[in-house]
Amino acid sequence: MTDFNPNETVKATGGGAAMRKVFVKTYGCQMNVYDSQRMSDALSGEGFVPTEAIEDADLVLLNTCHIREKAAEKIYSELGRIRDMKAERAERGLGTQVAVAGCVAQAEGQEIIDRASVVDLVIGPQTYHRLPHALKRVAAGEKVVEIDYAVEDKFEALPNAPRKAIASRGVTAFLTVQEGCDKFCTFCVVPYTRGAEVSRSFLQILGEAKRLVDAGVREITLLGQNVNAWDGEDEAGRPIGLGGLLHRLAAIAGLKRLRYTTSHPRDMDDELIAAHRDLPQLMPYLHLPVQSGSDSILKAMNRRHTGEQYLRLLDRIRAARPDIALSGDFIVGFPGESDADFEDTMRMVEAVGYASAFSFKYSPRPGTPGAEMDGHVSEAVKDERLQRLQALLRRQQVSFAEGLVGERLDVLIEKPGRHAGQLVGRSPYLQPVILPDTAGSIGDVIPATIHSAVANSLVAVGALMPDLNAAPRPSPVARTLA
Repeated sequence: MTDFNPNETVKATGGGAAMRKVFVKTYGCQMNVYDSQRMSDALSGEGFVPTEAIEDADLVLLNTCHIREKAAEKIYSELGRIRDMKAERAERGLGTQVAVAGCVAQAEGQEIIDRASVVDLVIGPQTYHRLPHALKRVAAGEKVVEIDYAVEDKFEALPNAPRKAIASRGVTAFLTVQEGCDKFCTFCVVPYTRGAEVSRSFLQILGEAKRLVDAGVREITLLGQNVNAWDGEDEAGRPIGLGGLLHRLAAIAGLKRLRYTTSHPRDMDDELIAAHRDLPQLMPYLHLPVQSGSDSILKAMNRRHTGEQYLRLLDRIRAARPDIALSGDFIVGFPGESDADFEDTMRMVEAVGYASAFSFKYSPRPGTPGAEMDGHVSEAVKDERLQRLQALLRRQQVSFAEGLVGERLDVLIEKPGRHAGQLVGRSPYLQPVILPDTAGSIGDVIPATIHSAVANSLVAVGALMPDLNAAPRPSPVARTLA
């Protein structure tokens, strides 16, 4: 998944009597952020409290991403540093448990322990509700690998997050509604690391959403590897899809905003498109990956749509919600991609006009069909194509942001700003907005006139101009990395 701000953070919560410290580090997508929060909730009932200092941690938990090779290799580099830290703590008579969770854990399993003996526990994304029990086995001296797809419903097995923990995470929240994918794009490991498409029950989702709002959350982003494939039954047993779910969530008193990510073009049905037209709570921002503008590459990727079908779908979405802004994903250098194929992608981007997008060089993932294809593109060619594509996408992003100058936007105030006198909110289009501290209180949605666009933020009238040379303020909670 994409659409994730790497500056966002994850915080575990404490509880119980015999307190131990846990350091959580999260890599990758929004769903991993959500998973880290749920694992932290489970650990709090076992007496763990969060720490930002890894050297103070009794438990180090890495929640990993396997989308690209670079992301996976980061884990082993980190484990090398953790090995040294664990040895130093041992010299002081302190024990340290090390756990690797997430998609690298699911994909590599026992190999992680074989390659990095510092690891005590490997636990996949479908079994993290078993984390407390697995840690007890580690404490008894076992090296544990838990990567079987669980038969039981992990969401039912997990404890609900305490109200205080939810409130500590801010006024926006992620809520996983769907996991896994049945599309089997030839570049993607998700079907192998997250399994087949599974939708959480309507009542589970509604209950969690109500608890979030009761604790002060004002914006919920629904998550899924293929979120618009969600389907279920309402309390009366009637079938509903994501559009119907959004309608029901929008009726929760106090919930001001809804978003969802990540979607597949083949699952954008009429009901979901109509929800963009009919629900003021549903933000006019849609992340809808296309990956390539070339029909031959789309076919090789097994995307099961053409470039023209994607563009016509966007026409329907824009007809329903004319002010919608679009985000996407692009892969350059997929096996067999010619210069002409790449130019088709550039034409696609020009035709759409993206407000933001994520773009990557193709990275072969073991076990995927793409890794075995002929015609792999050289790194030099991939680099050149990526630079051209990103330059175009950046121009479009800047143009979109500058086009908002002078506009009056509703902004959800999220947190204090970097400097005194500032607040930071979020536009309907997911951009950070710098506001004066007189604008309102955290959790308010206020109208703000945009004065200027700087870097990746908007500045509202009356706000102190940001210092672009200032060092980022340290996060007050555990780190999250893209």
